[in-house]
Formats: sequence, structure tokens, C-alpha cells
Amino acid sequence: MSWLLSVLVLLSGGLVAYSYVGFPLLLKYLSRGKALPGPVFAPDTSELPAVDILLAAHNEEEVIEQKIRSTFATTYPLAKVRLLVGSDNSSDQTNALLQKLVAEFPQLHFTAFAERQGKPGVMQHLSTQATAPVLVLTDANVFFGPDTLYELVKHFANSQVGLVGAGVLAPPALPGTGAGVTTQESTYLARENHFKYQESLIWGAAMGAHGGAFAVRRAAYTPAPVGFVVDDFFISMAALRAGYRVLLNPAARATEDVGDHAAEEFRRKARISVGNFQNLHEFKALLWPPWRGAALAFWSHKVLRWLTPHLLLLSLATNVALVARGGGWFWQLALAGQLGLPLLGLLGRVLPLAGLRFVGHFYYMNLALLVGWWRYVRGQRSAVWQPTARNQQQVARTL
Repeated sequence: MSWLLSVLVLLSGGLVAYSYVGFPLLLKYLSRGKALPGPVFAPDTSELPAVDILLAAHNEEEVIEQKIRSTFATTYPLAKVRLLVGSDNSSDQTNALLQKLVAEFPQLHFTAFAERQGKPGVMQHLSTQATAPVLVLTDANVFFGPDTLYELVKHFANSQVGLVGAGVLAPPALPGTGAGVTTQESTYLARENHFKYQESLIWGAAMGAHGGAFAVRRAAYTPAPVGFVVDDFFISMAALRAGYRVLLNPAARATEDVGDHAAEEFRRKARISVGNFQNLHEFKALLWPPWRGAALAFWSHKVLRWLTPHLLLLSLATNVALVARGGGWFWQLALAGQLGLPLLGLLGRVLPLAGLRFVGHFYYMNLALLVGWWRYVRGQRSAVWQPTARNQQQVARTL
């Protein structure tokens, strides 16, 4: 019995270590000397395709005007760009601002929904209005640079490319923010971009575009079913399932302000976790055979991370049982670490030590994943969302 417990402790803990440490090292090794596949459209070619940009918004009065203006401040030919916005029963000034902007930008088309649709529902409606061969899906709080659209769309010169994600990063922290989880979330965002870029280089299989900024070939676009929580991952994996390459181009730069409140991020992560398991069920066939590129990335980058709370609990429970059965000093020391690290993370909530804060954030967000899994198991599904409190909103209210 003790040998079985030992195997379970090492296996469950080892899978977590592989996902967070081993797989990044594997990506670094395999991606050396590689570049994103060509060909690409030249910036001045008349062959650049028309683009329809789809945006679902709900109560985004803080950012919607900046979003619209930054989107049209592009080097991409404006004659080939349309922006389709669906306001999902907004109760603030979002609709009034959009109505004003429609008069200024003829490429802007605005639909107001009287009842909540959820993001997939809004996107499905907007996609029926879209006619361009390339769709760009975006969020209200994600701001494009002048070259973002071109850097996304240029890869569709390659007929094998179905979807291209942007390198979405957090802007520099504003004064009065950063005491909470801004640093941790910004670091997480940057690391995710890097891993997806490496997956693009190696297999052409980036594990999910950032939902705030990605382009998809119309022929490769499968709308997420109404009720799906994480639509960006669904659309990315559907393109892979259809045989297309999915890339992340870090040169397609965009910025997303992240929140600073741990409770807000917990709520968001728990909601996303429900969508993770919806997608795991939908795309489980892509997990086999596990040595194939996309399957290896899916297992290593996503599935094992989604299961990390379960693996941590399994490792802890079996180690407790092992020590209770008279396990030696190695298992006792391992148990002390398993119990001590979460306590150090809690200490990081009161001490201004970056290392402790990252430890605490790791456990707190894994607790959110576990809560989301439990909601999924209980059948709780909702694609209706509320914007999280963002740094620019928090600072604006203090001025």
C-alpha cells in the first residue's frame, strides 16, 4: 500500500511540476531557430483582404470611446475595415457614446440588444452581419496599436493559417495601483503570450488566442455555442480541429488593462474555469494521440493546469496517508512543504514581498479553478458577464 501512495504523491506532484517548469523548458528547446511560417502579405499590397471587427460590449462607458478611436487609428486601409459593435443590454452611457461615434465613423455599425445575450450570443449575431473574408474579434478594454490589424491579417496569405492571435500585454501600472494582483496578472499574461508564440513556432498550434484581439479566417470560424463561457478558446481549437494552423504573432501588439483586486480576479478565473471544462469536453478528441504536437501542447499547457488543484489535493492527501503510515523523513519534509507554501502565500498578502505574493496568487487562482470545476460539475453555465474593475477605472474615480 505504501508503494502505491508513494507513486501517487510523486506522479501528481510531478505532473504539476512538468506543466509549470518542464513544459516551458521543452518549448524553449524545441523553438530554437524557428520563425513563424510564411508567406505573408506586404503592407502596401492591394491584396490585403477586407476585415470585419466584431466587438461585444456591456457597460463599457469608461473605455468604449477610446476603443473605437484607437481601432480606427490604424495603418490598415480604412476602406477595407468595418467595426461591428453589439451592446449587450448596457445600462450606462455605452449606447449613447456609440450612437455619437456612429455619426463620426461611417465604418462603425452599432446594434443595441434589449436583453442580455452573453458574449457568444452577441458574437453570433454580429458574425451574421459580417461579410469580410477575415474577422477580428476584440474586447472593449483591449486597445490596438497602429500596426496591430496588419500584423494579424498579414499571415492569411498562407492558406494553411486559420487564426492569428495578438500579443496582448498589460500597460505600465498607473499611479495608485499595483498593491493587489496587477503585477502577478501582468506577468502571467506575458508568459502566456510567450508560450503560445513558441507553440506557434514549433507546431502551428497556439493553445488559444487571447479573446481580446485575434483574427480568424471566415472559412475557419466556428462560433462558440450560446452558453459557452470561454468562446476564444473554443474558436481557436475549432480551427485546429478543422486542420488549420493557429498562430500568435507578438508583433501584433495590443494592451489590456488588468484588475488589481484579488476578489475580482478570483471571480473572473472561476467563471473562466467553467468554460475550460466545457472546452475540454468539446475537444477531448484532440488529446489523442498525446505525442502529436497539438495534443502535447493541449495536455501540457492547458489540461494539466486546469487539473492542478486536483493534482495538488491528491498529492497532499496521499502524502498525509503515507506519513500516517510511518513514512520516513523524505515524505515528512515533503508534507511540510505542501502545507508551508500555502501559508507563506497567505503571509504574502500582508508582507510586501514579491516572491510570497506570487506564491499566494498561484494557490488563490488554483482555488478559483477548483470552484469553477465544481460549478461545471453541478451544471452551472452562464455566458453573461460583467466587466471587472480595471485600473484605469479605479484611478479615474480617485481623481
